[in-house]
Amino acid sequence: MCDSVRHDTRRQTRSSGRRVWMLTLVAVLSLAWLAAGAGQRDGGAQPDEMTVSRDIEYIPGGHERQKLDLYLPGKAQATDGTAQQRPLIVWVHGGAWRAGSKNRCPARRFVSEGYAVASINYRLSQHAIFPAQIQDCKAAIRHLRAQAEEYGLDATRFGVWGSSAGGHLVALLGTTGGIEEFDVGPNPSVSSRVQAVCDFFGPTDFSKMSRFWSRMDHDAPDSPESKLIGGPVQQNKDKVQRANPIAYVTKDDPPFLIVHGDKDPLVPHNQSEMLYDALKKASVDATFYTVQGGGHGRFNDPNVAPLVTTFFKQHLGK
Repeated sequence: MCDSVRHDTRRQTRSSGRRVWMLTLVAVLSLAWLAAGAGQRDGGAQPDEMTVSRDIEYIPGGHERQKLDLYLPGKAQATDGTAQQRPLIVWVHGGAWRAGSKNRCPARRFVSEGYAVASINYRLSQHAIFPAQIQDCKAAIRHLRAQAEEYGLDATRFGVWGSSAGGHLVALLGTTGGIEEFDVGPNPSVSSRVQAVCDFFGPTDFSKMSRFWSRMDHDAPDSPESKLIGGPVQQNKDKVQRANPIAYVTKDDPPFLIVHGDKDPLVPHNQSEMLYDALKKASVDATFYTVQGGGHGRFNDPNVAPLVTTFFKQHLGK
């Protein structure tokens, strides 16, 4: 065999190997992003302990994804017979802004402790690019607050919790309470502000994600972040800035609990470090917990669940 043929064969073999490796990596990362949608395993009250209302349209007649599920404790009245106004925890799922569902809701465990819990869907990046996702989240918050009396919710005690892409969106909910451009749709006079934010390993500054170790090229045209904003991250800096939770931090933001594994292969741990530093610089009440050896969710650290419980009890009451 002549040298040129041998070289071509080697190139083809290497090229084929790289394609197989890339396809395998994409599959693994996709599964990891989907798995991260829960952040931790589902759990909580059993069906006989709560009332469940599914597929509530928070934008009537809107997109099929603009729906939420609402979980309420079984005992809807206080001891004096009046309707209880319960604090609410809203779960926002992950999945790289292109997958995931409200059906898996680890926040449901709080129903057994007297909280109301909502789990929301939102338009994914294949349906609409940013800011559609945060607009949907805010529309859901406004709907729940507008209907607080009907649902038995305390409109002054709304907390949010999300992981990965959901962590990004709840962080945005926390830092954009006064950004009117994201409040579009029904109930325009109702506030979308929240009173507590639990952010599990959410991206906070897209432009800096590839500066730190990750198994994913976040600057690539087909990265989740690029798909979300509608173009390559480094070529669309204005769009990136608009989507970054860290860009909106002010001193009137609600308390934050941030949890991130220091071995996260998808969202660099530094993303949460930067958000925490920005919050503290603005004198916002913020707690940052690093899961030692933790990856992209599915934490085995026994301190995480009690930490979340304590955070919501402290800032939403019970």
